[in-house]
Amino acid sequence: MSITTYAELQSAIADWLLRTDLTAVIPTFIALSEAQMNREIRDHRMVKRSTAAVDDAYTAVPGDWLENIRFQLNTSPITTLEFVTPDQAAEEKHLYSSSGRPAFFTMIGEEFQVVPGPDSSYTGELTYYSKIPALSDSNTSNWLLSMSPDLYLYGALIQASPYLDDDQRTGTWAQLYQRAADGLRVADQRARIGSSSIRMRAKAMA
Repeated sequence: MSITTYAELQSAIADWLLRTDLTAVIPTFIALSEAQMNREIRDHRMVKRSTAAVDDAYTAVPGDWLENIRFQLNTSPITTLEFVTPDQAAEEKHLYSSSGRPAFFTMIGEEFQVVPGPDSSYTGELTYYSKIPALSDSNTSNWLLSMSPDLYLYGALIQASPYLDDDQRTGTWAQLYQRAADGLRVADQRARIGSSSIRMRAKAMA
Protein backbone atom coordinates (compact mmCIF):
# COMPACT_ATOMS: atom_id res chain seq x y z
CA MET A 1 0.00 0.00 0.00
CA SER A 2 1.12 3.58 -0.58
CA ILE A 3 1.98 5.76 2.39
CA THR A 4 1.20 9.37 1.58
CA THR A 5 -0.93 10.49 4.53
CA TYR A 6 -0.98 10.28 8.31
CA ALA A 7 -3.89 7.83 8.17
CA GLU A 8 -2.12 5.58 5.66
CA LEU A 9 1.01 5.63 7.82
CA GLN A 10 -0.97 4.52 10.86
CA SER A 11 -2.58 1.70 8.87
CA ALA A 12 0.80 0.55 7.55
CA ILE A 13 2.28 0.48 11.06
CA ALA A 14 -0.62 -1.66 12.29
CA ASP A 15 -0.20 -4.01 9.31
CA TRP A 16 3.55 -4.42 9.87
CA LEU A 17 3.04 -5.05 13.58
CA LEU A 18 0.29 -7.58 12.79
CA ARG A 19 -1.85 -5.91 15.43
CA THR A 20 -5.34 -4.43 15.27
CA ASP A 21 -5.51 -3.24 18.89
CA LEU A 22 -2.92 -0.43 18.79
CA THR A 23 -5.01 2.38 17.31
CA ALA A 24 -4.71 4.51 20.44
CA VAL A 25 -0.92 4.23 20.77
CA ILE A 26 0.29 4.28 17.14
CA PRO A 27 0.19 8.13 17.08
CA THR A 28 2.59 8.04 20.04
CA PHE A 29 4.98 5.77 18.11
CA ILE A 30 4.92 8.29 15.26
CA ALA A 31 5.49 11.26 17.59
CA LEU A 32 8.44 9.48 19.26
CA SER A 33 9.88 8.72 15.84
CA GLU A 34 9.59 12.39 14.87
CA ALA A 35 11.45 13.35 18.05
CA GLN A 36 14.27 10.96 17.10
CA MET A 37 14.39 12.24 13.52
CA ASN A 38 14.54 15.85 14.74
CA ARG A 39 17.66 14.90 16.67
CA GLU A 40 19.29 13.00 13.81
CA ILE A 41 18.11 14.40 10.46
CA ARG A 42 19.44 17.60 8.91
CA ASP A 43 18.10 18.28 5.44
CA HIS A 44 17.95 21.38 3.26
CA ARG A 45 14.16 21.26 3.49
CA MET A 46 14.50 21.96 7.20
CA VAL A 47 16.36 25.24 6.65
CA LYS A 48 14.35 28.35 7.46
CA ARG A 49 14.99 32.07 7.62
CA SER A 50 13.40 34.29 10.25
CA THR A 51 13.68 38.04 10.70
CA ALA A 52 12.91 40.02 13.83
CA ALA A 53 13.74 43.33 15.44
CA VAL A 54 16.80 43.12 17.67
CA ASP A 55 16.19 46.03 20.03
CA ASP A 56 16.88 44.29 23.32
CA ALA A 57 19.66 42.08 24.66
CA TYR A 58 17.30 39.09 24.64
CA THR A 59 15.20 37.75 21.75
CA ALA A 60 12.93 34.69 21.75
CA VAL A 61 14.05 31.57 19.85
CA PRO A 62 11.62 30.52 17.06
CA GLY A 63 9.18 27.87 18.24
CA ASP A 64 10.32 25.35 15.62
CA TRP A 65 14.06 25.98 16.16
CA LEU A 66 16.50 23.05 16.21
CA GLU A 67 19.97 24.35 15.35
CA ASN A 68 21.61 27.62 14.35
CA ILE A 69 23.19 28.08 10.95
CA ARG A 70 23.77 31.84 10.81
CA PHE A 71 22.65 34.90 12.77
CA GLN A 72 23.23 38.31 11.25
CA LEU A 73 22.18 41.92 11.49
CA ASN A 74 21.02 43.35 8.18
CA THR A 75 23.21 46.41 8.42
CA SER A 76 25.34 47.85 5.63
CA PRO A 77 27.60 45.98 5.43
CA ILE A 78 25.98 42.94 7.02
CA THR A 79 27.11 42.14 10.54
CA THR A 80 27.53 38.41 11.13
CA LEU A 81 27.22 37.68 14.84
CA GLU A 82 29.75 35.31 16.35
CA PHE A 83 28.39 32.54 18.56
CA VAL A 84 29.94 32.29 22.01
CA THR A 85 29.14 30.27 25.11
CA PRO A 86 27.13 31.92 27.92
CA ASP A 87 30.33 32.23 29.97
CA GLN A 88 32.12 33.89 27.06
CA ALA A 89 29.15 36.20 26.54
CA ALA A 90 29.38 37.29 30.19
CA GLU A 91 33.08 38.00 29.75
CA GLU A 92 32.51 39.94 26.53
CA LYS A 93 29.76 41.96 28.20
CA HIS A 94 32.24 43.27 30.77
CA LEU A 95 34.39 44.67 27.96
CA TYR A 96 31.61 47.02 26.82
CA SER A 97 30.88 50.03 28.97
CA SER A 98 27.77 50.92 26.99
CA SER A 99 25.37 49.55 24.41
CA GLY A 100 26.34 49.36 20.74
CA ARG A 101 26.01 47.29 17.61
CA PRO A 102 25.88 43.61 18.72
CA ALA A 103 28.85 41.49 17.72
CA PHE A 104 28.24 38.23 19.62
CA PHE A 105 25.31 36.02 20.50
CA THR A 106 24.65 33.08 22.75
CA MET A 107 21.67 31.07 23.96
CA ILE A 108 20.14 31.44 27.41
CA GLY A 109 17.31 28.94 27.79
CA GLU A 110 14.78 29.68 25.04
CA GLU A 111 16.26 33.07 24.20
CA PHE A 112 19.13 34.52 22.20
CA GLN A 113 21.32 37.01 24.00
CA VAL A 114 23.32 39.54 21.98
CA VAL A 115 26.42 41.36 23.23
CA PRO A 116 26.72 44.25 23.54
CA GLY A 117 23.11 45.22 24.15
CA PRO A 118 21.80 47.03 21.06
CA ASP A 119 22.01 50.82 20.98
CA SER A 120 19.08 50.98 18.53
CA SER A 121 16.69 48.67 16.73
CA TYR A 122 18.40 46.35 14.23
CA THR A 123 16.83 43.86 11.85
CA GLY A 124 18.11 40.44 12.80
CA GLU A 125 18.04 37.56 10.36
CA LEU A 126 18.38 34.00 11.64
CA THR A 127 19.00 31.04 9.35
CA TYR A 128 18.37 27.79 11.18
CA TYR A 129 17.29 24.17 10.98
CA SER A 130 13.62 23.83 11.91
CA LYS A 131 11.69 20.91 13.33
CA ILE A 132 10.00 18.47 10.98
CA PRO A 133 6.33 19.53 10.85
CA ALA A 134 4.57 17.01 13.09
CA LEU A 135 1.95 14.80 11.48
CA SER A 136 -1.56 14.89 12.91
CA ASP A 137 -5.18 14.51 11.89
CA SER A 138 -5.11 18.15 10.77
CA ASN A 139 -1.60 18.06 9.25
CA THR A 140 -1.85 14.86 7.25
CA SER A 141 1.44 15.07 5.35
CA ASN A 142 4.77 16.87 5.25
CA TRP A 143 7.90 16.97 3.11
CA LEU A 144 9.53 14.04 4.92
CA LEU A 145 6.57 11.69 4.55
CA SER A 146 6.42 12.58 0.86
CA MET A 147 10.17 12.09 0.42
CA SER A 148 10.82 9.12 2.73
CA PRO A 149 7.71 7.25 3.88
CA ASP A 150 9.96 4.28 4.68
CA LEU A 151 11.89 6.38 7.21
CA TYR A 152 8.67 7.26 8.98
CA LEU A 153 7.45 3.65 8.92
CA TYR A 154 10.61 2.02 10.24
CA GLY A 155 11.14 4.79 12.78
CA ALA A 156 7.67 4.23 14.24
CA LEU A 157 8.14 0.45 14.25
CA ILE A 158 11.35 0.86 16.26
CA GLN A 159 9.51 3.05 18.78
CA ALA A 160 6.82 0.37 19.10
CA SER A 161 9.38 -2.22 20.21
CA PRO A 162 9.52 -1.36 23.95
CA TYR A 163 5.73 -1.23 24.08
CA LEU A 164 5.57 -4.70 22.51
CA ASP A 165 8.21 -6.08 24.91
CA ASP A 166 11.25 -6.02 22.58
CA ASP A 167 9.87 -7.33 19.30
CA GLN A 168 12.43 -9.64 17.66
CA ARG A 169 12.06 -7.76 14.39
CA THR A 170 13.52 -4.56 15.89
CA GLY A 171 17.03 -5.26 14.55
CA THR A 172 15.73 -5.56 11.00
CA TRP A 173 13.66 -2.39 11.35
CA ALA A 174 16.67 -0.52 12.75
CA GLN A 175 18.78 -1.54 9.73
CA LEU A 176 16.05 -0.48 7.32
CA TYR A 177 15.63 2.82 9.19
CA GLN A 178 19.35 3.52 8.91
CA ARG A 179 19.33 2.64 5.22
CA ALA A 180 16.46 5.07 4.63
CA ALA A 181 18.22 7.78 6.66
CA ASP A 182 21.43 7.28 4.66
CA GLY A 183 19.48 7.48 1.42
CA LEU A 184 17.84 10.72 2.51
CA ARG A 185 21.26 12.14 3.40
CA VAL A 186 22.65 11.26 -0.04
CA ALA A 187 19.61 12.81 -1.75
CA ASP A 188 20.09 15.97 0.32
CA GLN A 189 23.76 16.21 -0.67
CA ARG A 190 22.87 15.80 -4.33
CA ALA A 191 20.15 18.43 -4.07
CA ARG A 192 22.57 20.89 -2.49
CA ILE A 193 25.40 20.33 -4.99
CA GLY A 194 23.68 18.80 -8.02
CA SER A 195 25.94 17.99 -10.94
CA SER A 196 28.06 21.10 -10.48
CA SER A 197 31.74 20.74 -9.71
CA ILE A 198 33.71 22.69 -7.15
CA ARG A 199 35.80 25.37 -8.83
CA MET A 200 39.42 25.32 -7.80
CA ARG A 201 41.25 28.60 -7.48
CA ALA A 202 44.98 28.85 -7.93
CA LYS A 203 46.78 30.57 -5.09
CA ALA A 204 48.50 33.74 -6.22
CA MET A 205 52.28 33.66 -5.88
CA ALA A 206 53.92 36.48 -3.94
